[in-house]
Amino acid sequence: MADRITQLQDSVNLLAEHFCNSVGVLCTQVEPGAEAEAKRKELAVTFSQLITKTAKDIDFLVWSLPSARSTSDLQEETLSALEQENQEAVKRLQDLIKDSEVLATSIKQSLVRE
Repeated sequence: MADRITQLQDSVNLLAEHFCNSVGVLCTQVEPGAEAEAKRKELAVTFSQLITKTAKDIDFLVWSLPSARSTSDLQEETLSALEQENQEAVKRLQDLIKDSEVLATSIKQSLVRE
């Protein structure tokens, strides 16, 4: 899957392509008559749906991009939380090491008595 910036770039290119194609196709459909008019309306509806869908996709992609400020703030919060977790893990590890040393000493003393 492409990154969001690439997706956004592809969507903008697709939107430009839809605009160019719609203008080109609708300009070539200049025949007079009711049947030709119905065909032009059908093509106009089709292209407007394509353009609208692509514009909505672009809007979604733009809103899903992280802002520079929130990214920095989120990184700071995440680092603080990780540091706190790390300190708690260090404390638990130190407690486990002390407990294991006491247990190892107890086992050694039991083995020496036998």
